[in-house]
Amino acid sequence: MATEKIAAETRTEFGKGAARRIRRDDKIPAVVYGHGNDPMHVTLPGHDTMMALKHGGANALLELEIEGKDQLALTKAVQIDPIRRVIEHIDFVAVRRGEKVTVDVPVHLSGDAAPETLVVTENATVQIEAEATAIPEHIEISIEGLTAGTQILAGQLELPSGATLLVDPETLVVNVTEQVSEAALEAELEEAEAEAGIEREEHTDTDAEADSAPAGDAEGGDAAEGDASEE
Repeated sequence: MATEKIAAETRTEFGKGAARRIRRDDKIPAVVYGHGNDPMHVTLPGHDTMMALKHGGANALLELEIEGKDQLALTKAVQIDPIRRVIEHIDFVAVRRGEKVTVDVPVHLSGDAAPETLVVTENATVQIEAEATAIPEHIEISIEGLTAGTQILAGQLELPSGATLLVDPETLVVNVTEQVSEAALEAELEEAEAEAGIEREEHTDTDAEADSAPAGDAEGGDAAEGDASEE
C-alpha cells in the first residue's frame, strides 16, 4: 500500500462552531488515536486528503506531518455529509512501520460466471491481520466461468504475503446459484400463499367487462329508467 504524505496542523479550537469554520476553509478536522498517547486533534487540507483517501481505499494509510514530526496514521472512520458528499471528520489510529494491525478488507469480483447463474456476495469484506504498510486495498476473487452450486469460502482466498485470515475459514464469501425464472418465482409465490392460507381474487370476464364499461353508459341507463317511470 502506497503511503501519501499530508501536512497537518494541530488545532486547539473544538466544538461544532470551530468545525464549521475549518470546513469553510476547505479543511477537514481529524483525530489521531493510539499507542497510549493522548488523542492528537489536527486539521488536514481538504482536497489533498480526499484524494489520498480515494487512492488508498477503505484502509488508507497516511503519513501525517505534525509539528515537524511524521506520524503514520491508519484510517478507521470517515464521516461524510449525506447531502453534499464532503468529508466532515476523520478518525485515525497511529501505527508504526512493521506493526501488524487488524483491518476489514473489501472483496472485489472479477470476470463473469457461467450463463443463467446468479452471483451473490455473502460477505463484502474479510477481516485479516497485516502489516500496517502492506494492507491490500482489496482482495480479488475471480468468478470467471463459475457454474451454479459453486461456493467460495474465506479459507480459499488468496491473501497477500504476511497477511493472516482472522475469520472462520468456512465463512461463505461468494455463492453462485442458478438464476430463477419469472415463472419459477411466481410458482414459489403461489405455493407460499397457499401454505399461508391466502386466496387470490379471480376476476371473471363479466367483472372485466363491467370494469371497462364507460361511466356514461351506466348513467344513460339510469336516465332511461327514469323516463319510463315518468310515463
